[in-house]
Amino acid sequence: MHLLPTTDTVDLIAGESEPVLRNLRITQCYFGLSSAMAARTGPGANWCTFATWASKQAGQTIRKEDLKRALERLIQPQSAGERGLADLDPDRIGEDPAMVEKVWKLFDPERIQDRSSEAVSRGNRKVFAEIGREFARFLTECGGDAAYDEAWINAFCNGLRPGDPPDGQQYLRRAFRRYYTAFFEPDEKQKAELMLLANLEIGFHEQNRLQPEIAAGLDAAIPSASEITRSVLASLFPYRGWLLQLAFPVMRFLGRPLAIDRTLDRLIDRARKKVRLLLTKHLMVLGFPEGQDLRLGRDLHGAFPQPLQHLDNPDLLALLRRIDPTPDSLIDTGAIDWADLPDRMHYIGDLFRSQHFNARLLEMPFLQEQTAAIRAGQIPDGRL
Repeated sequence: MHLLPTTDTVDLIAGESEPVLRNLRITQCYFGLSSAMAARTGPGANWCTFATWASKQAGQTIRKEDLKRALERLIQPQSAGERGLADLDPDRIGEDPAMVEKVWKLFDPERIQDRSSEAVSRGNRKVFAEIGREFARFLTECGGDAAYDEAWINAFCNGLRPGDPPDGQQYLRRAFRRYYTAFFEPDEKQKAELMLLANLEIGFHEQNRLQPEIAAGLDAAIPSASEITRSVLASLFPYRGWLLQLAFPVMRFLGRPLAIDRTLDRLIDRARKKVRLLLTKHLMVLGFPEGQDLRLGRDLHGAFPQPLQHLDNPDLLALLRRIDPTPDSLIDTGAIDWADLPDRMHYIGDLFRSQHFNARLLEMPFLQEQTAAIRAGQIPDGRL
């Protein structure tokens, strides 16, 4: 038996100053909200169900786990044919592993981890403090109703701001009204469509709100061109680097770039592509129960569950026409650029639809002893 999280609970967790513990408590609270919603709606995922696992995945970035090793595997050259950064000056250092090592270290893995962790942590708290709180308020105010009460759901929705995201909460208004209707809908197919529509409407609001944090997380590892230039010149010319660092921008401004100018541009372009590839690969993963990780850059597989194979709800169909360019298909669901909102929503739309009846998603995100430690305000031992 899990105690229903209240708005006070959400506020307390959102106010936690320690980011790792805060994320663990957010994940656990999402699970409590998901379980309470499922107790009312029956089989089928709600938005908090997916948020539980997304928050757990975010915790890996917040805790800075394995990012440095992943960076080293991708960027550090493994052979002469893979020395992506070794073309700084092919005639002089193309075969010099020591120079290659110095160049790739310019991207400072520690700083990448810090920036990514901060951006993801900020987004994790931002969404929870808003949407998690509204779920807690909804379940407290409307979750116990034995019959549909228009006055109660109107009163709840009036507490949400009109207007579109990121500032307005119109999509949340619509979604919670659909959840409430689903409480009392006896038809399995109609209920599943109502739930999917509500999940997508909250997801659309959430992703609009998270856009700055997602972009910041993906761009965290990309230094400015001036930073790279200064570091490269200092590495190549340790005794004259300071002079070249002063001369380089002046010469470029005067239209007289140094001989190394074109090579540095190639280096910066290639390095940025490599770093973005790494962060996309690292961030675009969603861990599901029992290690069933989904690579968000790859197409989803399987089929839509039977109640959601052919859709009838006109509002659901209208929203899917807006976010899903490959209707009723999992083709091309893999995101190319997770920082692109339409690209992201295409994947999320098909994810929510295809995984709606995955009962494993309603399982606890942590082991019982880990859950007990989190509730006691401690960071548990072991793999999280």
